[in-house]
Amino acid sequence: MPAAPRERSVVLALLPWPERVQVARALRTETVGGLVLLAAAVVALVWANTPISGTYEQLRDFHFGIPALGLDLSVEHWTADGLLTIFFLVAGIELKRELVVGELRTPATAALPVVAALCGMAVPAALYLATTGLGGGSAQGWAVPMATDIAFALAVLAVLSTHLPSALRAFLLTLAVVDDLGAILVIAVFFTADLNPAALGGAVAGLVVFYLLQRYRVGWWWYVPLGLAIWALMYNGGVHATVAGVAMGLILRTTRGQGEEASPGERTEHQLRPFSAGVAVPLFALFAAGVSISAASLGEVFTRPEPLGVVLGLVVGKTVGIFAGTYLAARFTRARLNPDLAWADVLALAVLAGIGFTVALLIGELAFPDPADAEHIKAAVLLGSLIAAAAAALLVKRRNGIYRRLWEAETRDDDADGVPDIYRQASLGPGRAGGGD
Repeated sequence: MPAAPRERSVVLALLPWPERVQVARALRTETVGGLVLLAAAVVALVWANTPISGTYEQLRDFHFGIPALGLDLSVEHWTADGLLTIFFLVAGIELKRELVVGELRTPATAALPVVAALCGMAVPAALYLATTGLGGGSAQGWAVPMATDIAFALAVLAVLSTHLPSALRAFLLTLAVVDDLGAILVIAVFFTADLNPAALGGAVAGLVVFYLLQRYRVGWWWYVPLGLAIWALMYNGGVHATVAGVAMGLILRTTRGQGEEASPGERTEHQLRPFSAGVAVPLFALFAAGVSISAASLGEVFTRPEPLGVVLGLVVGKTVGIFAGTYLAARFTRARLNPDLAWADVLALAVLAGIGFTVALLIGELAFPDPADAEHIKAAVLLGSLIAAAAAALLVKRRNGIYRRLWEAETRDDDADGVPDIYRQASLGPGRAGGGD
């Protein structure tokens, strides 16, 4: 007797209830933080293009710290190397959670978002290299258009007052998480300064101690001084200090032990995500996005190969990479698209992922140490992200009526038990609903 055909999985299906609760909590904070980030970017641009722009430069370049520890940094570097470490720590925890208990825990569910994210990183980088190769430009900025800024993208959705279904928002979050991992690997491998083996060895030893403290359930009060020591040693070791944040995030345990109401990763993320989204990232944007804007500088974005490659990578590369990666992954894994959605929704999401603000600015500064070159790359990141946001806004608003109906069905709770009714239908209890395999 022939075997029954394997049931096809559903792409962008209704999330299981526990996963949806976790994603909603994370996205709620990132949305508020994204609005603060957007405001900080606007303030930076206005400040840097007014008669008092000198005060902006003086504050940005002001140095302070502990010279004896090799930590005499400018305000701009403190925000990039220090505050963004918290951002990457939260990203590391989120990635660990996805790998252990989330959408990436099984190959079947991980295949599609991972393939889409990898294509969304590879195609922009290839498009940048093609553009600079044809134009005779520098290839060193190939990684700038690779990463998606989830906070900025969510801020755009908030400004538009959209009702994007939770599955689409979760998919966007997963793309950003994988992007962040790719970005930190690129920073660690390709933008490493002269190595200091002693300091780097101390950082690795500190991470081993961090792991042992986790394993033996030692009290939380040891982690803050140890984390600061690891960060300082990583910075002095020649590896970008944000790598320390991701490493500690991946080490933190995300499963609950006996008698625990929340895992160490959950507690840390709950405490740090509001600070990361509402303070750390906006402050970085405030001192990184202040570029001088003029007709001549905007013209150079489209006439010089490096900034043009960044714009094309964000606007075209991200769209083509993510859409094609999603379609091909669905095609070759026998998956089918959620019947409530259309491929136009995947296209809108792919365009929205072209908003590459925070990490793109960070990599731009690392790839182009010359401030004059970095200014053009920053302008390209801002312009490319703005174009992607405007295009995504048109696509999302065009489908918002459908999104509203789906969102109302997802959130309807007639019995007021705190669980949407859709999770009670068809004998599906909380935690059992979803597309699955």
